[in-house]
Amino acid sequence: MSEEQKIRVVIADDQELVRAGFAMVISSQPDMAVAAQARDGAEAVALAETLHPDVVLMDVRMPGMDGIEATRQISALQHRFAADGTQSEVTHTKVIILTTFDLDEYVMAAITAGASGFLLKDTEPETLLNSIRTVFQGNAIIAPSATKRLIEKMMEGDFMAANVGAHGNSAAASTFDSTYTDPELDDLTDREREVLIEIAHGLSNQEIADKLFISLPTVKTHVAHILAKINARDRVQAVVFAYENHLV
Repeated sequence: MSEEQKIRVVIADDQELVRAGFAMVISSQPDMAVAAQARDGAEAVALAETLHPDVVLMDVRMPGMDGIEATRQISALQHRFAADGTQSEVTHTKVIILTTFDLDEYVMAAITAGASGFLLKDTEPETLLNSIRTVFQGNAIIAPSATKRLIEKMMEGDFMAANVGAHGNSAAASTFDSTYTDPELDDLTDREREVLIEIAHGLSNQEIADKLFISLPTVKTHVAHILAKINARDRVQAVVFAYENHLV
């Protein structure tokens, strides 16, 4: 595989040993390459803007610009426009948030900042590598334990108090404990609702297929339809939508 065909990864972490460890794991793969390393969020944004990597592994807590603000700025790079109104240089860089904790307020904020997923730093190497491939393909990844903590925070109302919601829906945010539901919910079929509930529980496509006794291609089709109908960028936003609308 040529260098141009490999998944190009930027590693952003203020600890040199952590960066070296991730770099060693990534460099061992024939389909991946470490494009660069960043010591803080500002460096990560600059590298994303100049190198256009496929994926950034982003630590949450770094000196100066933290991982949340860096994620927000990297996501914004995808929507830059030239002065004449035509789209200029665009990057499709995906961000995976890495944290030492199961889930905290920084990681929840990362969802709305545009992260395509988040993992624990002690994630098994094979899981990390598969997650990089997953987000590179345009999907999202959520650590099962992080999903559990996200559920707990949402039920406590902490997430909605800190964020307007994945869809910018202030009504849903302010009435999370009420009976409010997004109108997009009515567009989902019964089967699509079932699939969305399992997504919110952190199941993979294969696990959903096994549980609902349907084929993997059928699950993928349902997921695509769900994301389109609820205007969600990825599975992370789909999870937020499910909890905003009391499906789980």
